[in-house]
Amino acid sequence: MDYFKELRSDENDSLFDKTNMLYKEFPSDFRQIRYFTLLIVQSAPLEIKEINLLEQQISEVIKNAVKHGNECDINKKVRVWYSFSATHAHLIVEDEGEGFQDLEKWNEFNRKRLECLHNQNFEELAQFVSFRTPKSDDHDGGNALFAALEYWNGGFVYNKKRNGVAMLKKFVQRRLGVSIDGE
Repeated sequence: MDYFKELRSDENDSLFDKTNMLYKEFPSDFRQIRYFTLLIVQSAPLEIKEINLLEQQISEVIKNAVKHGNECDINKKVRVWYSFSATHAHLIVEDEGEGFQDLEKWNEFNRKRLECLHNQNFEELAQFVSFRTPKSDDHDGGNALFAALEYWNGGFVYNKKRNGVAMLKKFVQRRLGVSIDGE
């Protein structure tokens, strides 16, 4: 299935290289996630055309770290390393939690979900609307991860403990009507 992207864990991935990245650390205050996100995104260059979508994606990753990783414990920190250019957005977000222990289960769920979509099996797809674990609440469902795999086209990978994720978005550059992939 070439349409299936999966979450993976590899702390040796080059996306975890923090060289020349900016750094911010935040308390796990759910009410301030939007503010924290804006503090990070403000350093992005104006050439990035999809800044609102970038802001939303960063906000979702920070929200997951606060809610699922640190369980909204104000005494626990979320650490964010980031760098932006006209061609890319590179982030590493780490929390103090136990890590995403259900990564393999999520991948299997997503594989079945995508298979149903690909085969246009909408009756069976109804079983794969929302990914749930015993710790899930009424607002959980894995939708942020579904979108993250699509958005972060340069990679989305967890560290060994799975309490940190590195991600890269490559922006398409347009010059003289020709589309050139950003490096």
